Amino acid sequence: MKTIMDRNPNDSLSISSRHFNWRDKPEDYDEETRLPELDLAVPKRKPPRTAVARLRSVLSFGTKKRAGGGNLGTRVVGTLFGYRRGHVLFSFQDDPKLCPAFLVEMAMHTSVLVREMASGAVRVALECDKGTGKKPGRILEEPVWRTYCNGRRYGFAVKRECGPDEWKVLNSIGPVSMGAGVLPAKESDGGMPAGEMTYMRAMFERVVGSKDSEAFYMMNPDGHGGPEFSLYLLRV
Repeated sequence: MKTIMDRNPNDSLSISSRHFNWRDKPEDYDEETRLPELDLAVPKRKPPRTAVARLRSVLSFGTKKRAGGGNLGTRVVGTLFGYRRGHVLFSFQDDPKLCPAFLVEMAMHTSVLVREMASGAVRVALECDKGTGKKPGRILEEPVWRTYCNGRRYGFAVKRECGPDEWKVLNSIGPVSMGAGVLPAKESDGGMPAGEMTYMRAMFERVVGSKDSEAFYMMNPDGHGGPEFSLYLLRV
């Protein structure tokens, strides 16, 4: 019976020859010949471009969010406000202290919207065209929208920057987390109508359907009661 020690001494050589390319020494090989020194330092691998790009996008996202840029989370602060005889404005903020990420002025008057809300359910749709040529950007950055409220057309809505007058209103109702009310009347200045400023603020759930559709649903803290309000952004 063969033992482990009785195996063919060439077995190990045959096994290694299957995994390595062994070569015979040339006849003129000189054992004293020294090979030139090689730089065996392993070069550092650069991180993949995808990882770098992903890191940059995360850092830029955080910066924009702190600065109140065009980024919104899944739960946002929505504020409707406008003079009773003027146009209604709608803003979305990640936090009441941050600049609105989305602010539009609708052609419909505030009194009309208040009347629609008295019916118990309001559905506002802002619709814009995809256009041709260049690739469309984020839907929140579209400048002009066709406005529909409960199925009726109400002209256009225009995206606006938050100026001093808008900031003054938003800061006035900053402590309000949810509710509606009226701010005191003031004299007309800067072309803005005089009269009482009506506002409504609530938390909204943001749902992104695709790059061409988003929806905002008003959330009632008790789960029932109160008016239903939804706003849809559509790019068709």
